[in-house]
Parts: sequence; structure tokens; C-alpha cells
Amino acid sequence: MASPVPRVVVVTRASELEALLARHGTREQARFFLERRGDSIAGVEERHRRREEALRAVSQAIPTPWRRVRIDRGDLATFVFEPGDLVVAVGPDGLVANAAKYLSGQPVVGVNADPERYDGILAPHRPGGLRALLPAVAAGRAPVEERTLAEARLDDGQRLLGVNEVFAGHRSHQSARYRIRLGEVEEQQSSSGVIVTTGTGATGWARSINGERRRPLALPAPEEPRLAFFVREPFPSVATRTSIDGALLAPGAGLELVSEMNEGGVVFADGIEDDRLDFGYGARLVVAPAPERLHLVRPA
Repeated sequence: MASPVPRVVVVTRASELEALLARHGTREQARFFLERRGDSIAGVEERHRRREEALRAVSQAIPTPWRRVRIDRGDLATFVFEPGDLVVAVGPDGLVANAAKYLSGQPVVGVNADPERYDGILAPHRPGGLRALLPAVAAGRAPVEERTLAEARLDDGQRLLGVNEVFAGHRSHQSARYRIRLGEVEEQQSSSGVIVTTGTGATGWARSINGERRRPLALPAPEEPRLAFFVREPFPSVATRTSIDGALLAPGAGLELVSEMNEGGVVFADGIEDDRLDFGYGARLVVAPAPERLHLVRPA
């Protein structure tokens, strides 16, 4: 039987210009809005143009017989990926993280649509290089790096995945109250929340937090099956302690939290607060390396 025709799923997100037009209705209203704030629509339009050029180049690089579909970031949760899909995320690094949580081993090609603005850590490819790269990915000849994901799982079975980090805390600026357990040590805490990071996240939010510590942690490499965590601003009191404030976890090990928040407790990943789990009083959370891995296609 002949092998199925490959399908390329191009993932993108609304540009600044598209978001402004959706909010304000017309270009003139968007221009007026920006100019009142000392900004110009010219830069927004130029960034939109670069994004459109990148998308055209990606489309032209897909072999004509192949199947193709383009989806917005907001449709990821409902889109049905096929096992043999090739996923091409065109945008900033965060778009790769957004897509990865809905995949089950499909290779991801991160395309940097605007190298002047995005670092390209997860999106190292340029649009012009895809013509040769995509057939290599489909044939299994392209270099692929497997990166560890974090799994946040509640005791009722709900779960979510994080490429960079998982946050557990209060949805507002109130202190989060919980019990934290690391190995055989457990204590009550009040803090600004707990961040559990992967090796991929070690170049983002976790890097900033780690840089503020008097004794920085040795953070894991992206492919290592281990996580690290930080407690943000733990507050000592007659009822709460601060001895567990961060650590590099052992390979495969997780961190356990039990919520003591009557309302407002949340768990979310990669900064996406809309895709969250409620972390109400008594809920037990374990954050550990996920069984899934991000299969990130690297430059040859």
C-alpha cells in the first residue's frame, strides 16, 4: 500500500495589525488609537507585511501534492491532529510552545517570522529553508531534538502540559496558600506562587527568577527528564515556613502541592491563563516530567 500523502499543519496567530483591526474596525481608527499613544501604524503594518511574506514562503515550500491546512493559535484546543502530521509554527517561540501541548510526537518546525524581534530559540528556521527541509522531515532524515515537557496533574485526573513552565498560585495578586511537599519534607507556605520549569523554560521566566537568587540553581538541559522549581516570594509567619524555596528535582521526580485557597487558586502553563485548571481548597497537584515529548526539528 502506498504511503499516505503528508499533511502540513501551519500554525499561526493574529498579527498586531489584525488584532487592532478586529478591535477598532478600520485602519483609520487603528491609526488614531496608536497615534494618541505616541505610536505609529507604519511599524505595525511593516511587521504584518513580514509575517505575510513568511507565510507565503512557507506555503510555496510545501510540495504541491501534499495536503495542507492553516490554523490559528486559538483553534489548537479543538483541532484534530493526525499521527503523521508535520507541524510548522510560523511566529515567535511561544507559538511552538502553544502547539506542542496538543501533539503526540509529531515533528514541529519552528519558523521565525521576524528575526529582528524574536530570538528564535524554539523557532530557529527561516522560511526560505523549508523547501529542502520539509521532505527531509517527512522522510525522517531531519535532526530532531526531544525536549521534556512538564505535566501538571490534579487528583481528579485533570491535567495540562507545559513546554516552558507551570505556574500554581492565586489568579490575582493575593498570596497563594498551600502545602508543599518535596521528598519527605512538607510545610505550609504563603507566597506569590510556585513556578516549575523545564530545561526549555530555563531560557525564559525561570532564567529571570534564577538570576535574582542569592544561590542560583543549576537548571536542567532541555532534553533532560527533570524539572526545577522556584517559590516566588515565600512569606514567613507563625503558620507558614520558607525552607522549601527552590530546587533541581531528581530525574523523573515531581513536586506536590495541596491547595489551601478557598477561591482563586489556579494552575496554568506557559503564561496562558485562559487555559487553566482550578486549584481549590484540598486539591492535590503533582507537577512532573510528562510522558509526551516535544519533537523539535533542528537546523541541519
